[in-house]
Amino acid sequence: MSRILIGDDDRELCALLAEYLRREGLQVDVVHDSESVLARLRDPALRPDLLILDVMMPGRSGLDTLRDLRAQHRLPVIMLSGRGEPVDRVVGLELGADDYLSKPCLPRELLARVRAQLRRHTVESVGELSTGVLRLLPGERRAYAGEQELNLTGAEFALLLMLVQRAGEVIDKTSLTRVALGRELERFDRSIDVHVSRLRHKLAEASSQAPRIDSVRGAGYVLVPNSVTQA
Repeated sequence: MSRILIGDDDRELCALLAEYLRREGLQVDVVHDSESVLARLRDPALRPDLLILDVMMPGRSGLDTLRDLRAQHRLPVIMLSGRGEPVDRVVGLELGADDYLSKPCLPRELLARVRAQLRRHTVESVGELSTGVLRLLPGERRAYAGEQELNLTGAEFALLLMLVQRAGEVIDKTSLTRVALGRELERFDRSIDVHVSRLRHKLAEASSQAPRIDSVRGAGYVLVPNSVTQA
């Protein structure tokens, strides 16, 4: 049973979401401040498989908490925000959130996002993949540029895996959104663009020889150069 942690100071909303997710077979814990979120992550016995984190909480904000936890943890994070500002979505994704929902959100939609992210983190059956100095181990959800391991979120790893599997081929944003985020591309949705931007930075920082991700105007993204080999 997957363990979900909800970090949100809206106690009524937490109770509603927790009850719904539990009815769907998930184990759900609830905390109401950032310090409690980080304490759960530090304890291996209480560490969740996925975190649902509110942007606005008393004391340290959800964005600050996300920044802190990404230094050590790779678990999938879905951000919630009652402000609905596009900048919140972009900042959250840039800091390492895997997905983002505006409040109020439908419990059914949140469940779909949760299941999609959990699927992203299941062990892949595909063998080792490589293109140039870039090497992916899907079963371990690890990626290397030369000898340097890339610190990727679940969405970033799923996105990079798809790009490597289809290296040299332009992939449209709709397909990338379905694979990396497990949902349909929404109007004015820049989530994939933000994830790609983070991936570009991490690849370039890890190795000057790493493949690059090019944008093709009106079409999507392509990983270049080099061929893909599967072990």
